[in-house]
Amino acid sequence: MSLQWLSRDGKLLLGARVVRTFSYGFLSVILAIYLKLVGFDDILVGIVLTATLVNSVFFNLLSSAYADKIGRKNILIIYAALMIASSVIFFVTSNYIALVIAALVGTINVTGSEVGAFLSLEQAILPQTVSDAKKRNSIFAIYNAVGTFAMSAGVLLSGLPSILQNYGFDKIGAIKELFLIYAACAVVVLVIYMMLSKNIEAKENKSGMSIKNISPKSKNIILKMSSLFAVDSFGGGFVIQSIVSFWFYTKFGADLSSLSYIFAIAGVLTAVSYMASTKIASKIGLVNTMVFTHIPSNILLILLAFAPSLWIAVSLFFARMSLSQMDVPTRQSYIMGVVSENERIPAAVYTNTSRNISQAISPSITGIIIQTLSLSAPFVVGGVLKIVYDVGIFFSFRKIKPPEEL
Repeated sequence: MSLQWLSRDGKLLLGARVVRTFSYGFLSVILAIYLKLVGFDDILVGIVLTATLVNSVFFNLLSSAYADKIGRKNILIIYAALMIASSVIFFVTSNYIALVIAALVGTINVTGSEVGAFLSLEQAILPQTVSDAKKRNSIFAIYNAVGTFAMSAGVLLSGLPSILQNYGFDKIGAIKELFLIYAACAVVVLVIYMMLSKNIEAKENKSGMSIKNISPKSKNIILKMSSLFAVDSFGGGFVIQSIVSFWFYTKFGADLSSLSYIFAIAGVLTAVSYMASTKIASKIGLVNTMVFTHIPSNILLILLAFAPSLWIAVSLFFARMSLSQMDVPTRQSYIMGVVSENERIPAAVYTNTSRNISQAISPSITGIIIQTLSLSAPFVVGGVLKIVYDVGIFFSFRKIKPPEEL
């Protein structure tokens, strides 16, 4: 694939995305299981997972307030340093309070897709790294595809603890070794960010990037989109990858090796779907692509709750993952296309923050739902909420088009 239209900074961001999501891959599979093994009950596991999402909210707001004041590059470097710190804490202790603090201040990612503060900044920067504005859809598809391929490779590494147990490690000790690998990946990400140029900074440095500084038209789009994204992410929070991994592990007895293969294959299917979404969007438009690929995937999510065997569950899961993320690059490109360049960071921050806030609530509720209803109930709740989002997106934005669709 030729990327001559992509600047050096764009390629560096793709590199950081690859390394970062590789580490997210294995962490999303093993974290909930690790917490269960060290003695946390379902509700406590949900609280720790929620804490990992709460930090995304805080750091997204930090990006909005300071990224264009102290520099986007500087903010990215700070976030990478916190990623290193949180991974070290997870390695050296299993103390509940310490882990919650690490989840709150670090950039631990457990969703199976990126929702953290890195995403909002990179999402705003990427359009500046392409020489042809018509390539905006393509760069977001590539950005998400390479990240998902890397995450799939990382997921395979979640089977490493099973191998280490053959060499004298106990189960908990073997899993903890993955936190060291996570720290090493964070160091590489830090180095990559230090290589970025000043071209990633805003061309106009605004003193305040609040919603008040955005045009009325863009403000209406951002607020409405943020509200709908909150519904989608609240539903998605019930089925983040750590919870799905926990479900396969608990309901069907799938071991870490099996889980690593399941999520790796699902990741490849998702990555391929990202590239397909660009072609579909060029035919039917970004909004239609978002909606008409997402609804079938959510029907499959609901059906997953009733799967009677592991292999039926895996088949439904694969079918869902081949469709469920097509809306990711399309919605990112859509948002960046319907606002002006200097509105991109607040647009990315507000829409992603709304997603992070609502998604942060769901995992702790999931623990309660599992204990009071059933292990599979979160899939039904999540699927229904996400279909409500799809209908809302279609009727709210089908007539608002980015420049290339006019």
